[in-house]
Amino acid sequence: MVGSAIVRFLKESGYKNIITASREELELTNQSEVNNFFKLNEIDVVFNAAAKVGGIVGNASYPGDFIHQNLMIQTNLLDASIRSEIDRFIFLGSCCIYPKFCDQPMKEEYLLTGDLEPTDEPYAIGKIAGIISCQALYQQYGLKSVCPMPINLFGKGDNLHPENSHIIAGLMRRLHFAKINEEETTIVWGSGKVKREYMHVDDCAEAIVFVSDKFDNGEIINIAPGTELTTRETAKVIADVVGYKGKLVQDTTKPDGTIRKLACSEKMRALGWEPKLDFHEALTVTYEDFKEEILSGRWD
Repeated sequence: MVGSAIVRFLKESGYKNIITASREELELTNQSEVNNFFKLNEIDVVFNAAAKVGGIVGNASYPGDFIHQNLMIQTNLLDASIRSEIDRFIFLGSCCIYPKFCDQPMKEEYLLTGDLEPTDEPYAIGKIAGIISCQALYQQYGLKSVCPMPINLFGKGDNLHPENSHIIAGLMRRLHFAKINEEETTIVWGSGKVKREYMHVDDCAEAIVFVSDKFDNGEIINIAPGTELTTRETAKVIADVVGYKGKLVQDTTKPDGTIRKLACSEKMRALGWEPKLDFHEALTVTYEDFKEEILSGRWD
């Protein structure tokens, strides 16, 4: 999702020499394939947006895959980048790297100051390893890098799987079919009191490209809108966009995860960046993309 958005933004911005590869063309967990790909292409800058991602269910069901695959992907890309002497590496992370009980809003310097949210731990530890790798490789080899840490993303190309999608895609799918099937009630996981920030993937892509040459030393920088909603409020806004008129019922037997995640975006704003889309507008755009994807039959 994020990688595709970055490519769209680069093309819209006039960049021409953009090199991409599908999973069928390049298996990033295979070190030999990655090294050969770098040898065959003249690469100056790497945007590493590739990762195994998912929500609470996905992390709980496949913790080994989450940490193992992500470690392999980023290690192979960083190793090939060193060998090929590329100019710059942009390592995309996530705000789940911060401790579960750190102060809010979460500042970049809070990394490694406390225990992680257990449901995020395998994925988060993989991302933390990537950040430390970027910083260490700059120190030892001079590989320039920056580590943008986006908050919860949604938009075109999101995972719409019924079991392991993130909150926006999962709720949109559930409420869409609840409307189609004229269901009177729809279950929403958790207490509804958890607070989260959300950002459209196109805003995130613009921010990543914007910050890509602002730091050299593996600097962490949060990418977030600075506004938050409870999961209950989030479900209501999505229901409004989808047109679902039924009742939303909280299933308090389901896990909440970290109660609040508000990222400090002062560093990014000091550089002059602001998101363009408000939440309702971004959801409306996303729902149109969602309907096209659902009709394609890909997520049946």
